[in-house]
Amino acid sequence: MDFLVTAYWNATHLQADSFLLQNGIEYLAAHTFSLLEFLVEGALVPHWKQVRALQVLGVLLLVLGQVVRSLAMVHASTNFSHTVASAKRDDHVLVTHGVYRLARHPSYAGFFYWAVGTQILLGNPVSTVLFITTLSRFFAQRIRHEEYLLHRFFGQEYTRYAARVPAGVPLVRFVT
Repeated sequence: MDFLVTAYWNATHLQADSFLLQNGIEYLAAHTFSLLEFLVEGALVPHWKQVRALQVLGVLLLVLGQVVRSLAMVHASTNFSHTVASAKRDDHVLVTHGVYRLARHPSYAGFFYWAVGTQILLGNPVSTVLFITTLSRFFAQRIRHEEYLLHRFFGQEYTRYAARVPAGVPLVRFVT
């Protein structure tokens, strides 16, 4: 979905990383572990994989996460890229409208809910806890770095924005 949204609303930033296939060994390891957990638990305790309420919750989180992430990409338009910009472009603006009125990092929040939703849908209790923990740590580090750069790019404008709008990612509550 990231590739399609980027292709339509931000074609200038359409690159191989828009497929989210090059996210490092940790990303691959998490999904491999998740698949293995699903297969092992499915063979040993198949009733864990058939809890209707959890499946519905998983689908809701997955869809909510994808919608929020896609809206973040659409609202940011050419200001969105899959890599954190280390230098401010001439056309780079601080996006504070749309879903950015509710969260400073809606793309990360959307990814968080999408990823956790996949594990709940699959009935993977261990992976659900691991995804929540790992994603919270990952996004806390990434947001800290990104916000340092945003303060450099936009100064007081970003400081005022950050003071009134939460980060948006669960368990990542700091304001820089």
